[in-house]
Amino acid sequence: MPFYGIKSQMPTFRPLLALNMVVGLCVVAGVLVATPVIAQENDHHGSHGEHSAAAESHVDNPAVAAYQAASDRMHEDMAMAFTGNPDVDFAQGMIPHHEGAIAMAEVVLEYGEDEQIRQLAEEIIAAQESEIAFLKGWLKRQDH
Repeated sequence: MPFYGIKSQMPTFRPLLALNMVVGLCVVAGVLVATPVIAQENDHHGSHGEHSAAAESHVDNPAVAAYQAASDRMHEDMAMAFTGNPDVDFAQGMIPHHEGAIAMAEVVLEYGEDEQIRQLAEEIIAAQESEIAFLKGWLKRQDH
């Protein structure tokens, strides 16, 4: 029976999956391109003012200090020189991004209390470590 005029025999939604993948890759590429520009802007206007201001209001909180350190390290490492090869630039940019996710997950495992969030943090660490290993292996095969 048709649903809003769409036949039930319609092919699977592969075009939507492809579109979602393209949009996702465009977002990641935009982050990789924008990161050095943002880092350069922050050199003139202070680094992550909104995070720094929030961190200052929680000076005595060790979790905030750990998150701030992880964020600073990740953004510094992501401000890389681009090779012009989109595949290599993606792989090189994603490694510090994933390392930052691991660092944040480790903070919540040390200081967090919610079991669901702690479980998610453990899953994130496992997934990101696997992806980092893949990316490093791929870059090595490309002689980078």
